[in-house]
Amino acid sequence: MRLINTATLALDEFFGDQVPEYAILSHTWQEEEVTFREWADQASASRKKGYRKIVDTCKLARKQGYGYVWVDTNCIDKSSSAELSEAINSMFSWYQGARICYVYLSDVPWLGVWQTLNIRIFLLSRWFTRGWTLQELLAPRDIEFYSNDWSLLGTKLSLCPEISLITGIDAKYLGKRYLGVWYICPRSGAVVQSIEYIIPVNNASVAERLSWISKRSTTRPEDMAYCMLGILGLHMPLLYGEGHRAFLRLQEEIMKVSNDQSLFCWTWYRYDDRGGILAPHPLAFSDSSHYVPKPGLRPSPYSLTNAGLTIELSFLSCLSPTTFLAILEAGRASCGSKIGLPFYTL
Repeated sequence: MRLINTATLALDEFFGDQVPEYAILSHTWQEEEVTFREWADQASASRKKGYRKIVDTCKLARKQGYGYVWVDTNCIDKSSSAELSEAINSMFSWYQGARICYVYLSDVPWLGVWQTLNIRIFLLSRWFTRGWTLQELLAPRDIEFYSNDWSLLGTKLSLCPEISLITGIDAKYLGKRYLGVWYICPRSGAVVQSIEYIIPVNNASVAERLSWISKRSTTRPEDMAYCMLGILGLHMPLLYGEGHRAFLRLQEEIMKVSNDQSLFCWTWYRYDDRGGILAPHPLAFSDSSHYVPKPGLRPSPYSLTNAGLTIELSFLSCLSPTTFLAILEAGRASCGSKIGLPFYTL
């Protein structure tokens, strides 16, 4: 892992347990970002617009006592496909391991006072529409949001209600703290030991997690799948050029490690397209946030073979002799009903 020394601006490389405490930057790419190779020539790099953002990040981190910072633009050698693949598969853990994440919002000005107008501009930031920033919102424990002049707007915790509203992500996955009591003395009622905890992202169903990316976008279609790897706890090779096939491959990887049948709870409005059981695009999960595996039920394992999906489900016959409903062990969180998928015999 490469980190920028906040005092010297040099890139230092660390491995395993040698990685020191570091801050990390989250941002949206703009014109003239500084790459790994360009960073070696500071005189040339300093003439690019993106240089100031990196230097200001280092200044802020150094002021807060951090000796190192990670920035994706110049800490990854994107000319190396092997390094890029490793970085993308490690990205979630890198953001999770940072002591603090700075979110720099280049399109959000500071109006001098935190008011309703400021909140509206904040929620309209491009940062909330991009695919890669989803894991950068979810992975770090502590996040500070900054305007385009590096004025502090708030933290993930203080802005939790607003962020939940614009992203559709339940506040419990956005850093809302819960107090868990381990033991209460029966005589005095005093708490002997307690712990503050956060609900981990992997507590959300597969359908709910995929719904979070459905309304976001990436420059390359493959990245709509690759930016979800850490959120879903997956690793897989990158194949740029495969287009939306990457999202199908992502779902295949999910099936290898999970029997959560909410994966199949999606809606696609092209009725003339009778595709398979896997969603053709992330947009298919835009209304799937409320689907969960049914508590207490243990769905039978399933697998994907060269002949298709092998899965055991209960079937209901319909009025048409060629149509059946396959009953999933998944449904809406708010009721006890299950989802039925229509199947047609050929």
